[in-house]
Amino acid sequence: MSDDRTLSDFMPGAPAPGEDALAYAGKPLAAGATPASEEAIVDAIKTVYDPEIPVNLYDLGLIYRLDCAPNGDVAVDMTLTAPACPVAGTMPGKVAEAVAAVPGVGEVEVRLVWEPPWTKDRMSDDAKLALDIY
Repeated sequence: MSDDRTLSDFMPGAPAPGEDALAYAGKPLAAGATPASEEAIVDAIKTVYDPEIPVNLYDLGLIYRLDCAPNGDVAVDMTLTAPACPVAGTMPGKVAEAVAAVPGVGEVEVRLVWEPPWTKDRMSDDAKLALDIY
């Protein structure tokens, strides 16, 4: 018997097969406006913390992809430390709102992904030091 289910099939409030868990924020950037730098966007993501771990999501290694378009739009793929994370439904929205607040950012799309699975090896050295993981 073949089982085509993936980890996301067992998430509370998981999207239907073929759908992505998305969060949106922001609005189109005004014509002629200068798009935000990737550094500014990363700094904004670093203001979002996992409520159970005193380290920001970026340094935890939860941001898998960050695409900044020339028109100021930003696309983010992120994961969580554990599939059963109680804030799974809210963290993408918090990231989207933080990024959208950066001057020079247009529309923001954050997608929650589960592949590859997160491991502590994705953490920055600062995060490992803060959590005494070496």
